Order: sequence, then structure tokens, then C-alpha cells
Amino acid sequence: MSNPPATTVLLPTIRWTDACDEVADQLSSGDELLVICDDESDPVAKRSGSLPDGVRIVSAGEPAGCSGKANAIIAGMREAKHDRIVWTDDDFYHPPDWLAELHAAYEEHGPVTEMPFFVGRDPLSMLLEPIYAVGGTLSVYADDIVWGGAVLFERSDLDIDAFFADLRRTVSDDGILTEHLDVTPLRRTRRVPVGGSIRDTLERHVRFTQIVRYHDPKGLVVMVLIAMLVSVGAVAFPLPALVLLTLFQLGLYAAVGEPRWTFLLAYPAALAQVPLFLYGLVRRTFVWGGRRYRWRTKFDVEVVS
Repeated sequence: MSNPPATTVLLPTIRWTDACDEVADQLSSGDELLVICDDESDPVAKRSGSLPDGVRIVSAGEPAGCSGKANAIIAGMREAKHDRIVWTDDDFYHPPDWLAELHAAYEEHGPVTEMPFFVGRDPLSMLLEPIYAVGGTLSVYADDIVWGGAVLFERSDLDIDAFFADLRRTVSDDGILTEHLDVTPLRRTRRVPVGGSIRDTLERHVRFTQIVRYHDPKGLVVMVLIAMLVSVGAVAFPLPALVLLTLFQLGLYAAVGEPRWTFLLAYPAALAQVPLFLYGLVRRTFVWGGRRYRWRTKFDVEVVS
């Protein structure tokens, strides 16, 4: 493969994490990594005098009418010097060939994204790993959904002005990008630790549920109906359901290359789906990245605190 064009990598974070070093080490001559924080009071801003080559700190400011992540992405894309753009996150391991593999995949497929595999750090998030494997991994691959943790595209691949207009008034950065970009999901996963406490997991579940609610309302109805049918079947026929659900998750975990023991939790996770869906739908606010949001409609977002 010929050398890829110069690239801008956007990494929103308020702290310098291992991911910042991992990505900085993969930059080629001319590439840049924009580490995007809220303002100069964030810990990562204090590193501005001792940054690796090609790395800049960008302050996005406080969000108004959108999420902090959406606000950071807009600021980063406005500051980006290059037409080839990569989005990533600070909460997973980026192996040394991560950026090169994205470039190679783009040359073959055009805009590409990888798949997340969410790994729980508290009892509830571990219980929900089989649900995450379906909703957060399989759905990305099957429905051509962007995962904002690892996506590569060029400005010419979408209408930037229309994209910004939508992004600056909503919550989900990758949900909006999915609507504006034709992307090819790659069949490789990145393990993303989630949770840490039951409260953190519940807040995340509310956000995920509301993302589906506003970006794919028909899909949400189908998901809830399937969850209800599975739950009823699991209660009515517990032993067959236990076997079938466990085998299904074992096959899914194997298909995405994730040998986690949590596939054994498929049965209790199935029983938890419906009450958690309902909880996610009735909650009026949720916390993400230290801010509380009220998401009334797809393009009506209030930053509560």
C-alpha cells in the first residue's frame, strides 16, 4: 500500500491517558493528534508544554444544546489541518498497528469503523455483557453503524455543513455520523471497559437506550418486542431457554473473537432486558462525562449541570 495521506486524529479527553501515548506513537510525518478538552482547567491542558511531536491540545469550551462529546468533535474538526479524519476515544488499548490498519481498510472499503466490545467493571455491567455484545457489537456490524471510538473517513465523504448543523444540537456523535456517512464496519473488536459502579452502568444504559430511541425508533420497538418475547420464553421454558441463549452468546463471542466467560450470563441478562429498557425510557435525565443532560427530542438537548 502507498503511504496514506496526512491525517488528523481527534481524541476527546480531559486527562492524558495511555491512549494518548499509544496514538501519538503511531503518527507519521505530517499527521496530527488533537487532544480535545473542555478548557484550560482540565488536567490534560497542563501538558501543553511537553507534548509529543504532532500533538496539539484543543479547548472546545462548554457545550450548549449538545453533549460535551459532540461539542469536542465539532471543535476538533474545525481545527483539523487535514482532510482525512480519525475519531477515537481514550478508554481502550490502541495496538501499534491500529492506525495503519484503519488506513489500509479505508483504501479497500472507503469510510470504515471498528466494533466495540464492552467489558464490565462492576457486577451489573458484567451481567449486561451479553446484551452489549448484541446491541453494541453485533448491531454495529449488521446495521453499518459508526462507532466513534474507531472510525476513519475523509471530509469529502459527507456534507460537513449539514453534519455540523445536526451535531451541534444533539447528544450522540456517532449516531449523527451514521446518518451522514456510509461506513463499512470491520470485523475486529476493541475491548472497552465500562461501568465501575452500578450507578455508572445505569446512567450509561439510559444514554444507550435513548440513543436508539431517537436515532432508530422503529428499531427500538423491535428490540423491546424481541426482548419481551425472549423474557417470556425464558420464564415459560427455563431449561431450553438457558441452553439456547447460552449457545447463541457462545457463538457470537466466538464470531467476534472475544473469549469472555460472560457468555454464561446470557440467561439472566435476557431476564434483565425488559426492565432495563423501560428504565432507560422513563428516565428524564442521565449523566455522561460528569454532565447531566435532559434529552427531550432528537434535536432538543439541555445541559442541566
